[in-house]
Amino acid sequence: MNKHASKIAVCAALVQTAAQAAEPQPTTSPAAQQIQRAGAQASISGPEHYFTGRARIDPVWAADKDVNASGALVTFEPGARSAWHTHPAGQRLVVTSGVGLTQEWGKPVQEIRPGDVIHCPPGVKHWHGAAPGTAMTHLAVTPSVDGKNVNWMEKVSDEQYAAR
Repeated sequence: MNKHASKIAVCAALVQTAAQAAEPQPTTSPAAQQIQRAGAQASISGPEHYFTGRARIDPVWAADKDVNASGALVTFEPGARSAWHTHPAGQRLVVTSGVGLTQEWGKPVQEIRPGDVIHCPPGVKHWHGAAPGTAMTHLAVTPSVDGKNVNWMEKVSDEQYAAR
């Protein structure tokens, strides 16, 4: 092959390679980020049979196939609290504002403040809410087992709430 033909062959190969590289190649890219805008889900009043006093639940995200835990901001007005309950897969609470109280069955009431993280293991009976004179908000992250994330029990009595 002469020099001229050889150069043409090399140029043709380069053009073909460049054309192939320019063609869209099938790719497997990861899923795209999703943004759920604040306020996209309506606030819910804490049901009277599960809460004493005024509590507001602001759903943040629902459990899905990627993350089997829901998240919600729960705001308790002063003196408000949940009923006793357990979580089949446990729960994490992150206090974001105010002063709150929590108690595990058979143990003393504990004060909780912004930045505190409460880990409640699966099946542990407990309650949480605001201190008597101050509202409290926490982020609740609650995994599910077979679609269930809480087992509600009896209400916390005034005597139990005041025992500090």
